[in-house]
Amino acid sequence: MAKRDFYEILEVNKNASKEEIKKAYRKQAIRFHPDKNPGDKESEEKFKEAAEAYEILSDDEKRSRYDQFGHAGVSGASGGGGFNGGGMSMDDIFEHFGDIFGGFGFGGFSGSSGGGRRSRHVNRGSNLRVKVKLNMQEIAQGVEKKLKVNKYISCSHCSGTGASGGNAFTDCTSCRGTGQVTRVTQTFLGQMQTTQACPSCDGEGKILKSKCVHCYGEGIVKDTEVISVNIPAGVGNGMQMSVSGKGNAARRGGVNGDLLVLIEEEEHPDLIRDGNDLIYNLYLTIPDAILGSTIEVPTIDGKVKIKIDPGTQPGKILRLRGKGLPEVNGYGRGDLLVNINVWIPRNLGREEKKIFEKFAESQAFKPNPDTADKGFFERMRAYFEQ
Repeated sequence: MAKRDFYEILEVNKNASKEEIKKAYRKQAIRFHPDKNPGDKESEEKFKEAAEAYEILSDDEKRSRYDQFGHAGVSGASGGGGFNGGGMSMDDIFEHFGDIFGGFGFGGFSGSSGGGRRSRHVNRGSNLRVKVKLNMQEIAQGVEKKLKVNKYISCSHCSGTGASGGNAFTDCTSCRGTGQVTRVTQTFLGQMQTTQACPSCDGEGKILKSKCVHCYGEGIVKDTEVISVNIPAGVGNGMQMSVSGKGNAARRGGVNGDLLVLIEEEEHPDLIRDGNDLIYNLYLTIPDAILGSTIEVPTIDGKVKIKIDPGTQPGKILRLRGKGLPEVNGYGRGDLLVNINVWIPRNLGREEKKIFEKFAESQAFKPNPDTADKGFFERMRAYFEQ
């Protein structure tokens, strides 16, 4: 099933400001919040869908990629990309965006236990960015790349907890294990209550009594990991893909960051890319242009033969349908445009000069406006105006 447009999900136009997007998301989240629609699976999916849309459109870089490439520009290379609202738990969504609605979740709806939802701080690992160079063949077919990445991974000795031993944590006495503290201040309008992350435990709700000696209580260590990335066919230079959860591991078992894969396209020795079309500049000899010939030209899939009609004029473009690059994550394929040029030799021998001097006397070699390729300039103008 095709994914809906993110702007349509939040019911905003493409020129909406960040503040408008934030307000629209809050409206949708309150409307489809699971506490307001208990047991309603459709509302739950729309709640997650709105979270995914907001995660993309609230980030300038991700929004720019989405506006340029659609869902393909922000889709993951391996099982979903970036933040995928449909693939995260409710707690993950509350952790990411709970600040929009205050300290106790979205709009203060009660949880399943009857009380307010408590938002405990969860650490998040940082994103990593790598560059991947692709040749034209890999872009045409799609490719799996195995990337060796230096990153923080979860400590194997303490399973990422940062603790030494099975009972190394105790509840924080400042927040009583909630990860939050509530402060009440007196103002001229009356009492004002604010909730924030507990400064004693950094919002984790627990204190580490005994640290792991291998990671010094952080739960992460520096190491390398080989990550397999499936890159779809048709990607372009500068496109960025996101592999969810493959960035740096988070301290003490939090949410891992993402791996951002930046595509770099290597130049092809013969073919020039123009969107999904490819251009090949074919240079004919004078005899081939005059008499006609069969010429081999390169394509992504190997060489093919094309027929050159007698009297072919310089500037003529031959279109080979479907010999270009595929649409990224879509249907259709571009064409190969063969641009005809005639090679004029600069240095001729004495006998060769005599031959062409005889040609110059022939009426067939004199320019004739009635038989000239009048559509040449129109074709070139249309091409450059695309």
